[in-house]
This record gives sequence, structure tokens and C-alpha cells, in this order.
Amino acid sequence: MTPPSLFERDARAIANIGRLRFSPVTVVRGEGSRLIDETGRAMLDLSASCGPAIVGYGHPEIVEAVTHAARDMAGASLLAYPNPEAVGLAEDLLQAVPGAGERRVWFGHSGSDANDCAVRVLAAATKRQRFISFIGSYHGAISGSMGISGHTAMTHTLPRPGLVLLPYPDPYRPDFTPDQVLALLDYQFATTCPPNQVAAVFIEPLMSDGGLIVPPPGFLKALQDRCRAHGVKIVVDEVKVGLGRTGLLHGFQHEGLEPDLVIFGKALGGGLPISAVVGPAEIMDHAPAFALQTTAGNPVAAAAGRAVMRLIAREGLTERAERTGARMRQALTRLMDRHEMIGDVRGRGLAIGVELLADRDNKAPVPVSTTAKVIYRAWELGVLFLYVGLRGNVLELTPPLNLSDDDADEGVAVIGQAIEDVVQGRVSDQAVAPFMMW
Repeated sequence: MTPPSLFERDARAIANIGRLRFSPVTVVRGEGSRLIDETGRAMLDLSASCGPAIVGYGHPEIVEAVTHAARDMAGASLLAYPNPEAVGLAEDLLQAVPGAGERRVWFGHSGSDANDCAVRVLAAATKRQRFISFIGSYHGAISGSMGISGHTAMTHTLPRPGLVLLPYPDPYRPDFTPDQVLALLDYQFATTCPPNQVAAVFIEPLMSDGGLIVPPPGFLKALQDRCRAHGVKIVVDEVKVGLGRTGLLHGFQHEGLEPDLVIFGKALGGGLPISAVVGPAEIMDHAPAFALQTTAGNPVAAAAGRAVMRLIAREGLTERAERTGARMRQALTRLMDRHEMIGDVRGRGLAIGVELLADRDNKAPVPVSTTAKVIYRAWELGVLFLYVGLRGNVLELTPPLNLSDDDADEGVAVIGQAIEDVVQGRVSDQAVAPFMMW
């Protein structure tokens, strides 16, 4: 009897509520920008495992840092005992994040818990219970961070009471102009949402899961100015696009934002679970034992975080992301001449979205099944990526920042071939039925 495959074992053992599967890919190891499945086939990963593998897989410096920290193991928790890796990483982050006054760092395990911590401590410290975020935003998948998210995938969970969700202006689909969104905020402040009840606005400097939307120039700065006038704190969620991915170390630097709190996750650990909130001491020191997680700030994950920060600086990965990202966007834009399905190519650095259309004239999106077919066919051809967007029609490319030019070119070529093969009917509805997951 043939033993079950890893994919079959996964389906039987891992809860559906805790997984997304975009293809039948299985992974047993990784090397650089490649993942290797149980048959030994190497596949180019243009997703960095949904973002955490910011320097790829098996980077020698990450391996060395984690090995040393695990071997010497300075405790396993930051709650009762400081360890040099966690304290050092906090100092690294305070130096890397612009800000005035005395500040502190909180550590968790993911962007979800970091945003949750920010919500709870802001409400307590400011004594304001309301928040502002955006339709299409995704800030995490635990109660507090789900409560301030506005993604269509989160409709199974009611938003936090008092949350105001604003449209995020999309230059490609200008249903709401920046002025209209700001006018709507002014109207909310003047009527049903007194600004003195609002603790903070949560901002994605580039809306990620909502469709890789680059905000119109000046919009987020104008929003910040509106909120500042009323004492509303500015929280920037850098979980998916921070740490060099956009071509600057922080995504908010593109927009002239001066955040009060900055949220990190995913990439900070280079694949190990760690997140961070950086913010003013008067908020972050609100009360002792306010947001406890036993293994948060453990020396192994913190050592990986310190190695990631060193690699980004020493290897010039921020500048490399800008160069490689521009190369990929230009090549993807050239594909538009051959493929009517591509309606828009956008992004910053190595955070790239490719919007797929059924009709360019009216910008009608392809059905999710078509997006799934492109991803499935790309997997068959040896390249991995995911899809995002409120309509499920945007290919998301967030590869490791040290992606080579050859790998970037290979990825674009496979995307073009996958689209062509889907148009030619080479992927069946039945093949992708299990993989329309987002």
C-alpha cells in the first residue's frame, strides 16, 4: 500500500481554520529563494512563505545566529528574565525606527498579536475606545486585530464596536478620491464619531491583502494631519511591507508619515515567529503585565531578528529590493502587450501586485477560479506565489529581498506562460476547486 503523501497527511491532520492552500505544493526543505518538495523538485518562491522568509531559506547567518542562541539558550522567556538577544533586538529597532522622546518595544509572535497588543494598550492608555481603519485592511487574525480589520475574508467576525472603516483610495479603481475619503472622515468626526473618542488610526502604507494598492500621493499625510489635530494616534502596520521590502527601510517613509506606533511581524524573524510594537513610553509602559506571552522575546527568535536586521543593512537589501522590484514591474508591464488579462501592475520595491481582468474596457475582474488557475499552472511550471484583493483577482509577489535577477526574470516568464496556458484552457475547474482559499 502506498503511504499517504504529505499533502494528504496535511489535509487529515491540520485544521482548515488554520491554513490556506493555493496549490498542492508540499515542502520538505528550502535553499535560497527555492523550496524543495517531497519529490525533490525545486520551485522558485515568489511569496517568501507569505512574507516571513525575507532573506530566503537557510541563510548561513540566520542559521548561525539561531544555532548559537539555541545551544547557549539564555532562558526561554522575556517575561521574568531579560536576555541579551531580546534586549539587543529592541535596541536595534529603537535605533532603526524614527521617533522622538522616550520609547519602548514589546515583543510577540506574529503581526496579529502585535496589532492586538497595540489596540488594547492604546485604548487603555488614552482612555479612548474607538479606532479608524480601512476597508480592505488586514491587521491580523486574533480577536483584537480582526476587530479593526476590514477585509472581505474577515466578514465571519464582527468589527470592534465603534470602529470606523474608511475606503482606501485606489488609483486604478477611483471609486473614492482622496478628497472624498477625507471629507467622509470629517463628516464622521462632526456627527457619529466624535474625535475625542478615537484612540488611533491604523494605516497600511501600502494596502497589502486588499490588493497591493499604492495610496495616491499625499493622501496618507493629509489623513495623518487630520488625526493629529484631534489627538488621534497614528499606528502604521509594517508587518507585510516593512524592513526594506518597498525600497525604503520602512513603508511609511514613502508617505511622509510620522507614526506614534509601528508594528512589525512576519519578516522580522526571517521565518521564525517574532513580532514587535515600537511606541512611546507613556503608552508602552501603561501597566505592568498588560500584554504577556510566555515565549515572546525568547532568545532564539530574537537572535534571528537581530541577524535579519544586520543582513538588511550589510547586504544593501533595501536598495536591492528597489532595483529588483523595478526590474520585475517593468517586465510584467511589458507582458500587458501580450496578455489582455493583465489590467494593472503596481507596487513598490518587492511588493508587487498584478491585477487580472476579464475585460480591460470596464475593468471587470476575473473570477477567483481564474486567478487560482494562474497560480496552479505556475506551480506546475515551478514558481510559487499567492493571490490577494477584495475580488481575489490580484497576484501577489513578495519574494525574498535577495532574489537574483535571473530568478526575477524566470518568475516573470513563468507568470506570462501560466496566463497564456490558462487562456488556452490547460487548467481545469476541477484541478483548482480545492484551492480558492482567500
